[in-house]
Amino acid sequence: MMPIRLALLALIAMAGAARAEKVTDFTLPNGMEVVVVEDHRAPVVVQMVWYKVGAADEPAGKSGIAHFLEHLMFKGTDTVGSGEFSKIVEENGGSDNAFTSWDYTSYFQRVAADRLDLMMKLEADRMTGLKLSEDDVATERNVILEERNQRTENDPGALFSEQRNAAQYLNHPYGIPIIGWRHEMEGLSRADALAYYRTYYAPNNAVLVVAGDVEPDAVRAMAEAHYGPLAPSETLPPRLRPQEPPQLAARHLTFEDPRVAQPYVIRTYLAPERAPGDQKQAAALTYLAEILGGSGTNSVLSDKLQFDSRTAIYSSAFYDGLSLDKTTFGFVVVPAEGVSLGEAEAGLDKALTEFLDQGVDPALFESIKTQLRASEIYARDNIQGLARRYGAALAVGMSVEDVQSWPEILQEVTPEDVMAAAHAVLDPRASVTGWLETPPGVAPSDAPTAIPTGSQEVTQ
Repeated sequence: MMPIRLALLALIAMAGAARAEKVTDFTLPNGMEVVVVEDHRAPVVVQMVWYKVGAADEPAGKSGIAHFLEHLMFKGTDTVGSGEFSKIVEENGGSDNAFTSWDYTSYFQRVAADRLDLMMKLEADRMTGLKLSEDDVATERNVILEERNQRTENDPGALFSEQRNAAQYLNHPYGIPIIGWRHEMEGLSRADALAYYRTYYAPNNAVLVVAGDVEPDAVRAMAEAHYGPLAPSETLPPRLRPQEPPQLAARHLTFEDPRVAQPYVIRTYLAPERAPGDQKQAAALTYLAEILGGSGTNSVLSDKLQFDSRTAIYSSAFYDGLSLDKTTFGFVVVPAEGVSLGEAEAGLDKALTEFLDQGVDPALFESIKTQLRASEIYARDNIQGLARRYGAALAVGMSVEDVQSWPEILQEVTPEDVMAAAHAVLDPRASVTGWLETPPGVAPSDAPTAIPTGSQEVTQ
């Protein structure tokens, strides 16, 4: 009988061969890149338009303008009334939304495949034809301020995250919150929104991704009909950002708030992003995060902190290399009852030191390699996930080939690659460690505490 592990690998290989996506990539004469991901299992399609601009590209003093414009894009054009966009999508049996990150802004619709032409017509219309009144701007500015109240001001973990990012990035705009600093959001105007829109929203600064039950030739014809006539921007600025200076000393901050329910320690390090054409170190860091603190209880930190020393009730590691500039590699430790944050941090330090000395456990490495291969295959079952995979990568300067080669690069990683990446990134002098806790003498809140994961997007 075939061993269970070999049987699993055989099934994964068969699934991979059966489900590998068929992708067509072309560029319209006006510079708009189009990616078609075929999946004919259901008569559904997802259209996503990705603009290569996000919160880290905002003018100084205008934080939040990228997310603000995302909201205003639903206000209408000469042909679509204010607020009618989503209503039309819904009337045609679909759903839509948008989200903003530091590196991109994306708009999407999920509809029956025979409604794609209408979705392209609507999206192309607002790419260059947005109309804004002063009332629209005033109303939506109040909406984003209330959103900040709910998501940030009323959440000590979110406030803590802002402070940590500001400590992590002394010079790079990743240190500025995507939603914006409140005092700058309050001053955002119609003129600010239109200036940003006219600067960055153009076909030659956008990627169209269509995934689902479609044929590439039909998508090309629709894209040429709706997006093709749009004029490219002749004044699109180069995407140049201030970069971080070398970090010479560890940084430590403590954030106290009486609303904290569960204190925790979080530490981050600057880490390389997935570079176009060279994703090997990012692949090694992906393994490192899984080995040190991956999901479940099969990780270095869970073994050492949750089971051996009983220092923590939860531990994790996170890394997401899909960014334009340097990202972060991080850890979270939630101490067990009676364990101080200082003791939890000391436990983390001890566990990392031992790992750097002892190296990767071969059995754990092979288990994670299998899990990563399986997750890459199963991810193909979600057409919106596929559209996001290609769109997010292309929006930060990667290519279709980079996306398609990623699973293979992951499988080529060795334990030696992982340890080289660990020694390069986990430098204590280049760390930022934060403590989130209640003030002395204050009992923890009953409200749940969200544990950070490293993901950074703001959805409308």
